[in-house]
Amino acid sequence: MEMASAARTVEEIFKDYSARRTAIVRALTYDVDEFYGLCDPEKENLCLYGHPNESWEVTLPAEEVPPELPEPALGINFARDGMNRKDWLSLVAVHSDSWLISVAFYLGARLNRNERKRLYSMMNDLPTVFEVVTERKPVKDKPSMDSGSKSRGSTKRSIEGQAKSNPKVADEIFEEDEDEHSETLCGSCGGNYNADEFWIGCDVCERWFHGKCVKITPAKAESIKQYKCPSCSLKRGRQ
Repeated sequence: MEMASAARTVEEIFKDYSARRTAIVRALTYDVDEFYGLCDPEKENLCLYGHPNESWEVTLPAEEVPPELPEPALGINFARDGMNRKDWLSLVAVHSDSWLISVAFYLGARLNRNERKRLYSMMNDLPTVFEVVTERKPVKDKPSMDSGSKSRGSTKRSIEGQAKSNPKVADEIFEEDEDEHSETLCGSCGGNYNADEFWIGCDVCERWFHGKCVKITPAKAESIKQYKCPSCSLKRGRQ
């Protein structure tokens, strides 16, 4: 069982929350087959943990009573075979969202009212695990024309080579520039678009990703003629 971290500031607690959330999102999306297999209904009560190093783990609950940190939902494996797979994953996602919030506010017990409000606001800017798993986009303020253009302009550069060689693709990209109501979420962690971060689009599934989530740098992107995200690359490899 991991010790309660020394996270005390809003920023430190949010970093812990974000890392745990990224881990759980990965377990329920990219690593879903592995996660599904680990949740054997024949085993004892199992829990899904997201750790601060962005790794996830399906294991038995902590033996300490009371635990040093709030515990995730117990026995997620028991309902696996009795429910539709998507419904079961959605249920695990909802419980995981609740656990993530409980851990964050446990670590933030000493925060004052304004700090708690700021922490929740930062957390609320990210889509919930449930929204990512069910592919629902969170309701948020419509981006301005400037912010929308900047978003698409930044990501457009990551597939500049493709746009030059394919006028049709280039036209589609510029049409997207003008869509002020578009919302971009990372296909890996589910995070919202940030103009200060590098993004790259998959040419197969057309989803967008933080460069850091798929380990692609701007320099590396320049040499990629057609980018395939990890999920699409894996699917092609199985064919």
